[in-house]
Amino acid sequence: MAVSEFPLPDVGEGLTEAEIVSWKVAPGDEIIVNQVLVEIETAKSLVELPSPFAGTVTQLLVEEGMTVEVGTPIIAVQSQGGAVELTAPGSGEDEAHGTISDIASSDAASAIADTASTIASEEDKPGAVLVGYGSAGHVSSRRRKGAQPAKDDAAATAPSKPRPASVPASFASPIIAKPPIRKLAKDLGVELAEVVATGLAGEMTREDVIRQASQASVFRNIETPEWGDEREERLPVKGVRKAIAKAMVHSAFTAPHVSVFTDVDATRTMEFVKRLKNSTDFAGVRVSPLLIMAKAVSWAVRRNPTVNSSWTDKEIIVHHYVNLGIAAATPRGLIVPNVKDVQDLSLLELAKALENLTLTARDGKTQPAEMSNGTITITNIGSYGMDTGTPIINPGEAAIVALGSIKQKPWVVDGEVRARFVTTVSASFDHRIVDGDVASRFVADLASVLEEPALLLD
Repeated sequence: MAVSEFPLPDVGEGLTEAEIVSWKVAPGDEIIVNQVLVEIETAKSLVELPSPFAGTVTQLLVEEGMTVEVGTPIIAVQSQGGAVELTAPGSGEDEAHGTISDIASSDAASAIADTASTIASEEDKPGAVLVGYGSAGHVSSRRRKGAQPAKDDAAATAPSKPRPASVPASFASPIIAKPPIRKLAKDLGVELAEVVATGLAGEMTREDVIRQASQASVFRNIETPEWGDEREERLPVKGVRKAIAKAMVHSAFTAPHVSVFTDVDATRTMEFVKRLKNSTDFAGVRVSPLLIMAKAVSWAVRRNPTVNSSWTDKEIIVHHYVNLGIAAATPRGLIVPNVKDVQDLSLLELAKALENLTLTARDGKTQPAEMSNGTITITNIGSYGMDTGTPIINPGEAAIVALGSIKQKPWVVDGEVRARFVTTVSASFDHRIVDGDVASRFVADLASVLEEPALLLD
């Protein structure tokens, strides 16, 4: 049996380092394919790294809280006979076995296919069952040092082995869910047994879990922490906070910002939101004015395409698709995940995508790919009671829209003062790309949709 070192992979796009947040295994633990080994924090998100093969942990090479560069060995594992060997990124064995980065980002089904023969040949060994694929054969990942395997460990075999007739009825239809899906369900307080799985192979999907938890509150109350005895607190600048600082400084001092504002009578938007909430089609789906604004941005981009661009010094890239970023405040700091190809989504599909994005961001589980390749961003400062602001453009984009709070105010309608729901829409633009007339037309188009959502039917 060979001892291999597990190198920290690049789980994002060109990320150079990550912090070891928490180990999910300890020396002496038996690990199995697809079992989560460690949780790391990159400059973009928290990421769980799974194991591509079965074996025994011999040593944790990096302590929790340490930040290491990509490619640094972080764990030593003694692999079981015939198992897939770990290889460092870029080595000559990548083609034969695949790097841990490739496996970590692939579907669990691929891991099953790659290791099926290994599992089949090791039915008499503990740890031969894929975590998250059925209840039988579960193996603890946190066994105490020196503990002896239970006598019935040998019976914990792969699901392919016929079950005896005495298996309880509750095991007849095993819950098929990947570890991240199980973790999501646990975080949201969802009982997996109550979730209806819609995956092609009967597996549970993220959407299934979110649908079950859709009635839960999207926002948490934040308790005010008690001040300690010390007069000051010093927080290390790393991870997401370090990335935010670097990106905002770069954007503010590279792209010349210009901002425009307009007040809007959003009464019909509020009426439309109310109708959607009462619609059976939107039952269990969170609906808010942000949904209408998101659809309005996609609509207005088609009429003013240069606001959906990127500057490269040599050329301006105008994107003919909308990857809509939503600025989200999380306990780890501000992140901007985006919904891909918003222009192709129906209003219901967009509502579900926004809810998924919010829940995932709230729980700190947004993945790097979900924050890459954005084309334009919305920041919903109205959710904090703010009327307007001058947001900084997300790096690589040309515009960001701020939606202010929607409040009842006196408004002149047909010569009479009436109480209407009023908001302020503001937007900042990269003046290298967007001229004042285009910026003004874009914001005016957004205002038009908020005043009359029926325009979205055009």
